[in-house]
Parts: sequence; structure tokens; C-alpha cells
Amino acid sequence: MSVAAYCIFCYRQIGTSGPATKTHLPWSDIRKIAKVTGSLILGGFVFITYEVLSLKKLLQIDTQAIHHEKLKSFVYVRTASLNPSEYQGITYQARKEIHKAVRKILETEAKIFRRPFNEQFGTFDGEDHECALWLLLKKSRSEDKEVRLQAVQDLANNSHWHDYQYGTVAQTCDQRTAIGLARSKDVDLRFFLPPPPVPKIKSDYPIEDELRVLLVSLPQTGLDPCVQYFTSLALRESSQTLAAQRGGLWCFGGNGLPYCETLGKVPSETVELFCLQALVQHSKVSSHCDKIEAKGGLQLLQRIYQQRKDSAKIQRNIIRIIGNMALDERLHSSIVRAGWVSVLAEVMKSPHVIQSSHASRALANLDRDMVKEKYPDGVYVLHPQYRSSQPIRADILFVHGLLGAAFKTWRQQDIDRRSDKKASEGEEDYSQCWPKTWLASDCPALRIISVEYDTHLSDWKAKCPVEAHRKSIAYRSNELLDKLRAAGIGDRPLVWVSHSMGGLLVKKMLVDASKNPEMDKIVNNTRGIIFYSVPHHGSQLAEYSINARYLLFPSVEVKELSKDSPALKELNDDFLSFAKDKKFSVLSFAETLPTHIGSMIKLHVVPLESANLGIGDLIPVDVNHLNICKPKKKDAFLYQRTLKFIQDVLAQELGD
Repeated sequence: MSVAAYCIFCYRQIGTSGPATKTHLPWSDIRKIAKVTGSLILGGFVFITYEVLSLKKLLQIDTQAIHHEKLKSFVYVRTASLNPSEYQGITYQARKEIHKAVRKILETEAKIFRRPFNEQFGTFDGEDHECALWLLLKKSRSEDKEVRLQAVQDLANNSHWHDYQYGTVAQTCDQRTAIGLARSKDVDLRFFLPPPPVPKIKSDYPIEDELRVLLVSLPQTGLDPCVQYFTSLALRESSQTLAAQRGGLWCFGGNGLPYCETLGKVPSETVELFCLQALVQHSKVSSHCDKIEAKGGLQLLQRIYQQRKDSAKIQRNIIRIIGNMALDERLHSSIVRAGWVSVLAEVMKSPHVIQSSHASRALANLDRDMVKEKYPDGVYVLHPQYRSSQPIRADILFVHGLLGAAFKTWRQQDIDRRSDKKASEGEEDYSQCWPKTWLASDCPALRIISVEYDTHLSDWKAKCPVEAHRKSIAYRSNELLDKLRAAGIGDRPLVWVSHSMGGLLVKKMLVDASKNPEMDKIVNNTRGIIFYSVPHHGSQLAEYSINARYLLFPSVEVKELSKDSPALKELNDDFLSFAKDKKFSVLSFAETLPTHIGSMIKLHVVPLESANLGIGDLIPVDVNHLNICKPKKKDAFLYQRTLKFIQDVLAQELGD
């Protein structure tokens, strides 16, 4: 309106400036009018355009975030700050407009001359403090693997982001980036979205019933006998729980629940554990994992995990199932959508080595961008558990013995507060697993792996009493060899560390691998073996099986440890015949103190003569059978001699 009024005023002024001697305006007057009017129109147009663009920016919604979050219950909207101090005036706005123009010119030039466009120019239209974040997010999706990995590392290492920026990453990063962040050391948990809410269930419909329905829906025919056993056991205990809920006493629950309960106290947690143990067995079968996912098992496990935060056993079994399912890359998207990445990232920070190692295994199986190996059930990486730029030079493999485990066997010797007050005062430095803490810090270039398998003194306590041959050394050797090859054992120089019956298993695996061309790498890359009280010629433990109440039915493992057993002699001869040709370095430790077994027996489990392999060094140590692999402290002789052996046989790889 003001422009039109001004034009009319100019016309009137020209029309009344003098007598109308001519009927038309001079060209000079027309040019004056055009200049004034044009400048006003152009200025007004620029002003209006600027205001429209500014308003558009204030109301702009991040459509990429909407697309990424369309299945979730919220959408991230990029908002503009209302703080006037953050605006830099017309100079700042002009600089941004120039940046946009330059970017457009460079983009056009790149298209014309078919040259790559520098991605850094794509961030000029964002706020300064957001440019780095969006650039890293863009790089994390790069086709170049090195660029992608570096971007994830830079994201994890930055600790100065604001809350809303962590939320931006959580909602806009892809699956690969989220997994990479979860495997980054000391990562901020704000990078991850919480698990999606699960549908509420009826209060009269307990979780164990849902687990029972899930188990029934899985294939029941043509199963491994142990899978069948665990499934039938879980369903039987669930039925007893259901009967108790309907009224009456119930007891005589067989292996499952060896105590009576009334209607008022039903051990639902125990029943859940049996169902989860059955699911662990099913999750070892790839086709069953598909069924678990299709039946909503991932969401059900998430609900149980959140409700049972007070039960480490239940949570550990659930994460073990997730780790097994993660072996199938087709299920990775479903696992991520179910919210397990944030859960695993949190558990990785647990001070308990068992919990964190289970989570580490699951994330390693999910991380196909950084990890080429796969870790089957019972194979755990103790170091490195996070992504690292440190190259891996060699592998150390720990194999426990009878009644041992992947973690507890290799803990620091338990502290006796009464006899060692100084050690008790330093209890906070106690190592739950010395290979993970001490050895990893002394030899960071090593990949340290520990394996786990079930062993029992008596068939009374066998977890799976069917098919006794499965507990033999020969069967376990073949089973473990397949798992270790999947984990990449044999691709690098290798040192074995074994305790008790685990040493016999190591010898059997090496003998079997030497006869199998597909396993040749394991034998050829073996640099050395450490034996902690290994009964090469048998153990006195088997001789006492009749006198001990809990060994009335000695297990296959105990029977195979009989003194001067023909099977042990054959295994020892086979091993020595090719070990001497391969010139393996061998270090053996032998116990000299007796071990208390229950309240009735006190004996040398592995006498000195049985611990003598016949090659390598044999070192007697004044400890019993249980503590021979548990150093008292880091500077103790047991650990320092073990460390020296590893450093000597891997001197070339470690650069010493």
C-alpha cells in the first residue's frame, strides 16, 4: 500500500509542476519514476522473502527424524532457541546466506564436472554448535568403513553434547551406529533410546504362563535330547505351579522343585528359571530362534528382564538367549527394535564380570561392522570387550576343569580376613577374573577368551542326565572345536591355559585337530600350553567315588579320570607323539597341598607324578588343587611365571 501511494504522489507532483505544454511525459521523468518504483518494489520483495524464509525455518520439522521414528510414540522436532543472545544480528544472517549460495554453486560445479562434492558444505545451514553432530551422523552412514568407524568413535568420545543432542543421535542414528556406540568404552547411555513400552497383561495372567505358551509353540519333535529334557522339565514345573494356584499342596517335583509349597507361596521365579533354561537350549537352534522372534519372544523377554531386576540369574539367562539369537544376522533388526541395544550397553558397565561378559558376547555377535568372528554359546571374550584401535596380535584361550566355570575358575584366590588383614584392607582391588584384569592390562594386544561347559562329579546333579556320552572328553572335544573355529581360534598365534580336566580336553582337541585338515590352523598356530594340575595319568578322585555320598553314581567325567586309565594313556601317547614334532612350549604347575572335598575327604587330587606330562617345565607350588590357578595377588609367583611364559612364547607377536 505504501509503495502504491508513493507512486500516485509522484505522478501528481509531476502533473502539477508546470503548464501542460505537451501531452506526453518526458523520457527523463519516466526513467525517474521507474528507478524509484523499481527499487522500492525490489527492496520490499527481498524483505518479504527474508521474513518468509526465517518463519519457515522456525517452523521446520526434521522429516528424517519423523521417518525414522514413525513407529515410535514420539517424534523429535528441531526447535529454535528463544534466547536472543544466540542470534548474531544481520551480519550473522548474511554470512549464512552467503554460505548457502556458495554451497549451491559448488554443488552445481560438482555435477557439471562430475567431481565429488565436499560433504562439509552440507552443514553450513545449521547452527554452529550442531554442525559437528550432524556431520558425524552423516559420516556414520558412509559407505567407507574407515570413515564410518571413525565417526562412531568420535561420537562416543565427545562428552560435551547437550541432552537434546544425545536425543537427536538416539533417534536418527541407524542400527549399525547404535551397536557401535554400545560397544564403545565409557559411552554415555543417553545415546540410546529406552526399550519401547510393552503391552500390559492381565493381572491374573502370570509371566510363567506366557513362557509356557511360548515353549509349547516351539517345535517339539526331532529335537536334541537335552532340548527335549529341559522343555519337558519346564512344562512339568509350570503345570505344578498352575495346579498350586488352583488350590492344594504340591511337592515331589522331581529335579525341578525339590520342596513343598502351598497356595500362598508359589516360587514363580524358580519356574521362570526353568522355562528360561529351556529357551536357552532352544536358542541354540537357528530355526527355533526364528520361531521365538515370530511369537513375540523378544518383547516377552524384555518384560521379564525389566520386572526381574532383582534376579541376576534370570537376567543372565535372558541375555544369554539374546546372544544366541544374535548369531543369526537376519534377527539383528528385530533385536534392535525390541530395545535390547540400550539394555546391553547398560549391562556392559556392570562391575560383575559374568553379567558384563554375557552382554559383551551378545553385542559382539551383533557388531558385524567391526567383528568378523561369531561367539557361540559358552565362548566368552574377556578382552577386548569394547571396540578398540589396538590390533590383536595373538589369542589366549582359558579352559576350566571339573566343576569349574569360564569366570570363577580364574578368579583371584579368596581372601581370608582373619589371617590376612592387609589383603582384607585392599579387598576393593580383588579380581573376579584375573585374565580379564591383570593379563589384559599387561598384554593389551591379546584377545583373551574363556570357554564354559557343564561338568559334574555325580550323575545325581547332572543338568541333562540323558545321553551320557555327551559328557565324555571325546564328545566335548568335537563340540568345542567347532565353536572355537567359529570364534576365529587358529587365525592367530595361540596359547592354551588349562586347569585340571580342562588340560585333558586341550590335549584331545589338539590331537583331533591334527587329524582334521579343516582344523590344521589351530595346531599350526599353537605356540604354547600351560597346565595347572592336569591329571595326565589319572586322579585319585575317582578312587574315592564309592566312599563319598555324593559320588555314589560317579559321572562320566570322574570315570575318565581313573588312575592309569587306558584311555588317558592312549591320549597322552598320541599327544606327545606330535607335540614333540611341533615343538610346543609347555609349562606345568603341580599342587603339593591336599584339598578338602566335602567334610569327609582330604586328598591330593592330582599327585605330582600325574601332573608330569613328560615334556616342558614342571613347577611344584604349595597350594591345593582349587587354588593352583588362583594367584593370591598380581605380584605372586603363580601369575608372574604365567605372564613370563606367555610373553616369551609370543615375544615376536608382542614386540618384546
